[in-house]
Amino acid sequence: MLAAERHHRIIQALTERGSVRTKGLAGELDVTDETIRKDFEYLEQQGLLVRSHGGAIPPKRVIRELSLTERQLINREAKNAIAKAAAKRIQPDETIFIDASSTALTITQYLPDFHFTVISNAHDVISALAGVEHIDVISTGGLFEQRSRSFIGLAAEKTLHRYNIHRMFFSGNGLDLERGVSESNSRQAAFKEHVIEAAEDVCLLADESKIGQRSSFFFAQCGDLKSLVTSKKANPAILESLRNLGIEIILA
Repeated sequence: MLAAERHHRIIQALTERGSVRTKGLAGELDVTDETIRKDFEYLEQQGLLVRSHGGAIPPKRVIRELSLTERQLINREAKNAIAKAAAKRIQPDETIFIDASSTALTITQYLPDFHFTVISNAHDVISALAGVEHIDVISTGGLFEQRSRSFIGLAAEKTLHRYNIHRMFFSGNGLDLERGVSESNSRQAAFKEHVIEAAEDVCLLADESKIGQRSSFFFAQCGDLKSLVTSKKANPAILESLRNLGIEIILA
């Protein structure tokens, strides 16, 4: 097994269990305890875990994966403001993508009253727009993931290549200047990577609590972003650094 695959399996186990043991992982991955200890050392240097006696735990800055219902209850006022500002970017007859994040879902409450197309892998986005006559709604299809109430996997990814996506509205668990945008769900992270490849305006929606944070799986560099819609309370030094990279910053 390649080191990169072991690292992925370790972080996945850590995300699911909350802590991992050296001997247990060595048995699961069929490697020596020493190999796992070296993996822990590398992942700790990357800020993805903290070594403990006999194992590892998540660092405080790594955000665990929450259900969609849980995420909808966090920072609701900021998410509403961000979603409202993001929706103003949509132009007539565009094709936009809305992901399965709670902030992106909130955009459905503020969409403009003219014709455009929405592609989404989010069950709740598709349901919210059902019956809206001036919006063409396209589901990616794919494997349904219950926790995020969204479609992922190869079938969902293939759908993306059929369309020219003018704007992508998405979120993540953290935005770090050095490492980029991250997710706690590896399959969601992999899917969003494919959307970014197919989109012209890659627009991240993130309130101030996510700026400067890291989660388990990185899927976009800061340079991949065209725009960021965030809260007025977001760290001004980080925002200035992002502006210097050519990213448009919209404060809501």
